[in-house]
Amino acid sequence: MTAEKNIILTSQQIEHKTKRIAYQILESNSSETEIVLAGIKTNGYIFAEEIGKHLREISDVHVIMCEVKINKKNPLSTIETSIPSNEYKNKSLVLVDDVLNSGATLIYGIKHFLEVPLKRFKTAVLINRNHKKYPVKADFKGISLSTTLQEHVTIEFSSKGKGIAYLM
Repeated sequence: MTAEKNIILTSQQIEHKTKRIAYQILESNSSETEIVLAGIKTNGYIFAEEIGKHLREISDVHVIMCEVKINKKNPLSTIETSIPSNEYKNKSLVLVDDVLNSGATLIYGIKHFLEVPLKRFKTAVLINRNHKKYPVKADFKGISLSTTLQEHVTIEFSSKGKGIAYLM
């Protein structure tokens, strides 16, 4: 028996929430000329690219993209970034992931970036689940969901960045 998929967010809703998050990021970085979007590998990075696309449409801010590779099964292992640390040092950085579940991935990502001096540091997620193991919060979020521990949130992005979110 397969799990039933319930749509949480349609592609259009994800697009609206992504655009709103881009505006919020821009507003909280109004004095900045550049912003680093550090997306956690795969869906977090795809989501960060979509935010970056909207930031470029609504402002002249220079967006620097950074892919963050974290082993989600073993977040204590080495974390790698697609750009060297001197490219985000003393800059405004937003760590982006698709779903904030237990908080482990986000908190270990935060720990990695705290080893470099940053001008400003925020976090963004598309879906924030309201039962975390770690004391971490998303500064910018598309929606917050109260789910059971047995439920699973999945976001599927197409090659064009369009997505759909399911609760299973």
